[in-house]
Amino acid sequence: MECVKFTKVAPYLQSALRMAAAFTFLAHGTQKLVAFPAGPRFSIASLMGIAGVLETVGGALMLLGWFTRPVAFVLAGEMAYAYFTQHARRGFWPLTNGGELAVLYFFIWLYCAATGPGPISLDRR
Repeated sequence: MECVKFTKVAPYLQSALRMAAAFTFLAHGTQKLVAFPAGPRFSIASLMGIAGVLETVGGALMLLGWFTRPVAFVLAGEMAYAYFTQHARRGFWPLTNGGELAVLYFFIWLYCAATGPGPISLDRR
């Protein structure tokens, strides 16, 4: 009987996962673009600056749940690119090559691309 209760809230947990991931992802973008909440600032013309734009704009759109599926697909691609160009060359294991976040974000965004935003989103309005 307990599983039945979880099935009722599962769509809302899907939205909560998307929003929590988007909030932290957005912070990675603002960190790169405006050094907020902390960290170095990068030029928009650099690879890190382009990543910052994708993470800021994409993170905001994912937080709102607007254009969720295509945005999530693009962000999953960004995370795959980041992992294989920046982390994998430092070793196989994500724990030792610093790629845990890239792997997790990749799968979260891929999940959102496949399933959509959940019931709490602008896409649903």
